[in-house]
Amino acid sequence: MSSIIIQRDQVQDIPALHLVKQSLQHERLPFILFIHGYTSAKEHNLHYAYLLAEKGFRVVLPDVKFHGERVVETETELHMQFWRIVLHTIHELNTLKEFYEQQNLMDHERIGVVGTSMGGIITLGALTQYQWIKTAVSLMGNPAYGSFFQMQIQHLKQQGINIPFTDEQLAEQMNQLKPYDLSTQLDKLANRPLLFWHGKKDQVVPFAPAYKFYEEILPLYAENPERIHFEADEHAGHKVSRKGVLLTVEWFEKHLLHNVRNKVETSL
Repeated sequence: MSSIIIQRDQVQDIPALHLVKQSLQHERLPFILFIHGYTSAKEHNLHYAYLLAEKGFRVVLPDVKFHGERVVETETELHMQFWRIVLHTIHELNTLKEFYEQQNLMDHERIGVVGTSMGGIITLGALTQYQWIKTAVSLMGNPAYGSFFQMQIQHLKQQGINIPFTDEQLAEQMNQLKPYDLSTQLDKLANRPLLFWHGKKDQVVPFAPAYKFYEEILPLYAENPERIHFEADEHAGHKVSRKGVLLTVEWFEKHLLHNVRNKVETSL
């Protein structure tokens, strides 16, 4: 049985962990980017990456801006940078993809993106920008950037937290989010396989908006219902269950490994 290598990479100013089977280390492989959540770090999702690497994927887990090895601000200041971090990371996904592509280490027809919480939000926004994402998994994410932004501002006001932005600045931030709001650009899905996992008791990224979006896009997948799935956990809060972890691995195995194998076998 081949060992799993964990390698530390530096892609421009992005520190990342890179996992792959030792026996496949230098091959062009199906490639997955895993994006961590708010106040988390790349190391916190190694269990996902290990299970995916065992299946034959090359998996890269970056630290997003102001997190992990890139921490430069206090958590209070970080909270005010949430959407700046989201948009910055969406752009960095392309930087990461191009780096490993130039190293001839990925199959550009088999690229997946997955994230937890903020990482799930980033994943869904990235679908508006990159057709090279062939399948995606949102774990506790939210595609409706505009309404989630408004909900966050309202929550901060209710908590009596000072918001260091004028109404005009908030309106400008809201405007900057529009190009990345998947809930207003359903055509950007382009029938790509998409898995949601969400706990119904989630108090951080509420369950209802994600499920509402899923219901809205279901008709788009009428001819390929196997490409869309929402796994709702009745008892979970803001933490992915082991079942959610295993479903993530199975989803990528099905849509980035098996589908391609089937196409090859059919053409022979």
